[in-house]
Amino acid sequence: MSAASRAPQRSNRTTRARRRAVLATGAAVAALLVSACGSGGTSGGGGDTNFVAGSDGVATVPEGERTTAPELSGETLDGKQLDVADYRGKVVVLNVWGSWCNPCRAEAKHFAKVSRDYADQGVQFVGINTRDTSIGNALAFEKDFDVPYPSLYDPTGKLLLRFEKGTLNPQAIPSTLILDREGGIAARTLSPLSEERLLKMLKPVVAEK
Repeated sequence: MSAASRAPQRSNRTTRARRRAVLATGAAVAALLVSACGSGGTSGGGGDTNFVAGSDGVATVPEGERTTAPELSGETLDGKQLDVADYRGKVVVLNVWGSWCNPCRAEAKHFAKVSRDYADQGVQFVGINTRDTSIGNALAFEKDFDVPYPSLYDPTGKLLLRFEKGTLNPQAIPSTLILDREGGIAARTLSPLSEERLLKMLKPVVAEK
């Protein structure tokens, strides 16, 4: 067989391998997001998370017992590079969302308002946009709700898979995590938040010294 005739076969094998990799990633994300775009979710992260699950669906971890969030970096929806680790020293609110998700739309205005109210108090909001195949839809969502903070674009959920089993990982869409000033996961919820519930999660971590 000539080199020319072998080339298309190699190309086809490479294409099939890439498709299998994409499908495997999608299946893993689907398994992780057990309550995707619902009104609630389970509180467990699997393993020993040291968390205390509140009756309001918010799980919290005491200072000194928190797991550090994984590396979360990449390109934002507006094409810039962002690394959440660069915000060490600030309290970080991570919100996992999708433009197709109605509960995400319901909570978006609250996140936009609180992000502005707490911008001068050492708080940084960061979104993780997932399962949006079109950046255009995600950008339209941000425009509709006047979202002032950046969002990492994570259409296949690769960033979400970086959270190890046994941590308070984001298992649903929407999910919200509060990271303390050292990058530790202080609180998590797997359900959409009102302004009141968001502030209930955020204020104790802001008050830490």
